[in-house]
Amino acid sequence: MKQFGSREVMGKLAIKQTLVAALVAAVGCVSIIALILTLAQHHKADLPPGFQYGMVFDAGSTHTALFLYQWPGGKENNTGVVSQVLVCHVDGPGISSYGPDPPGAGRSLTPCLDVAGDAVPPGQRGATPVYLGATAGMRLLALQNATRSSQVLEEVAKTIQRYPFDFRGARILSGTEEGAYGWITINYLLEGFIKGKWLHPAGAEILGALDMGGASTQIAFRPREPAQEPESAARFRLYGFDYDVYTHSYLCYGKEQAMKRLQAELRQASGRNRTTDPLKVVFFFNFHMGYKCSYVTQANFSQRINHPCYHMGFELTVTLGDLYASPCIRKPAQFDPAANVTFFGSGDPQRCLALVRKIFNFTECRFPPNCAFNGVYQPAVNGYFFAFSAYFYTFNFLGLAPRAPLDRVNSTIDAFCRKSWKTVKAEHPKEKENYLQDYCASAVYMTTILLEGYRFNESWDNIYFQKKAADTDIGWTLGYMLNLTNLMSRETPPAVTGVLAEQWAAGIFFISFAVFLSFLILILLFSWNPDY
Repeated sequence: MKQFGSREVMGKLAIKQTLVAALVAAVGCVSIIALILTLAQHHKADLPPGFQYGMVFDAGSTHTALFLYQWPGGKENNTGVVSQVLVCHVDGPGISSYGPDPPGAGRSLTPCLDVAGDAVPPGQRGATPVYLGATAGMRLLALQNATRSSQVLEEVAKTIQRYPFDFRGARILSGTEEGAYGWITINYLLEGFIKGKWLHPAGAEILGALDMGGASTQIAFRPREPAQEPESAARFRLYGFDYDVYTHSYLCYGKEQAMKRLQAELRQASGRNRTTDPLKVVFFFNFHMGYKCSYVTQANFSQRINHPCYHMGFELTVTLGDLYASPCIRKPAQFDPAANVTFFGSGDPQRCLALVRKIFNFTECRFPPNCAFNGVYQPAVNGYFFAFSAYFYTFNFLGLAPRAPLDRVNSTIDAFCRKSWKTVKAEHPKEKENYLQDYCASAVYMTTILLEGYRFNESWDNIYFQKKAADTDIGWTLGYMLNLTNLMSRETPPAVTGVLAEQWAAGIFFISFAVFLSFLILILLFSWNPDY
């Protein structure tokens, strides 16, 4: 029995030794495989790129705003994906109003530069480009006084250069650029170029843009056929695709300039454009000295002119110097700048429409029938349009935004224009009077340019009056930054050395398996006693 027991123990011990040897061999093989997977075929991988930043000043005719944008260092097909971080509205008028005081234009920008500077990480400020684009207000100032225009741009440049940013210049944008960049903005925000940020949709719906500024107005869209006039064509490459766009800007047809042109048209029609008015002789009786006369010059009285686009009961007095200050208005050969003219409202929408039509030329056309107004070539409008800036503010005030049938638009404008000034003020107590006074005239003006100018007669329902899209302001600045990202160098992200995910997973598996086998060896060595 002893001999049999001894043989049994020896047999179990041999099995134990065999198992341990097999497990040790397995651990060795698995460890070698894990080591090979860990060391072999390393790959370099880029870390996710950080954000880059850019700023654009929109120096418009009536105000200036600073927009801060950001985009990832990586790009899709060489165009950065840009989003708006913040917008800061500069206090005071547009920089074109600082012609007599150019340094004041620069000083006006400092509060917004401070705000934007705080929003950019300190390490990124030196690499953050800043652009200033001036639009129609500065285009008009350049026509009036090129020296003052240059001085204003120099002063704003000096101010921006005091900040730790990469200043890329201040310049006056052409009307074509302004219109085209607005078109880019709209289509980007509505994902016409990219869907889900990274995928270009097949057959994407590309929208047109209608911009109504203070001194100019722009239209931009993709025509069905190539443009016949090269000056009105623009081509952009965005997200790897080329886009041919028709765009035109009408200087002096912005909302503010149009309102002044209506006033000038009324004064001209009144027959008062003479060198001076005859001296008015006012007789009065003096009980002690008899009759006396007094000579009153133009500056001492106000000419009164009926304005059909103003509400009944409203009056506005301006000097002739202010009326004829704009280069958009043809001045009389001689006039007294200190003389006053008072426009009193009659609230007549039909006469208002007739007045508005006088500042357009709808008959001249070099490319019949493809014309808008004033002989300007324009192909037939195509697709859906977003109308923004003053278009939105006017139609939104009247309750016609984002879209309304044409018959409702006409009836709403007609009813509003016929209201008395007293009624209008009572119904809109919070609205500023300098805005309130022009809503009738601007509504008639805008419907005229859209229907009779751009010929939206059959496609009115394709117009959407919008201020924002995707929680971002609509305007030319975002389109400007999107286009500039084609020129900016891509940020090179730091690289790290590593292995492929599949390779890493296999290595982890074999290492874990080796550890598991090692535990089995320990269990066999210390827990399994062959004596039992």
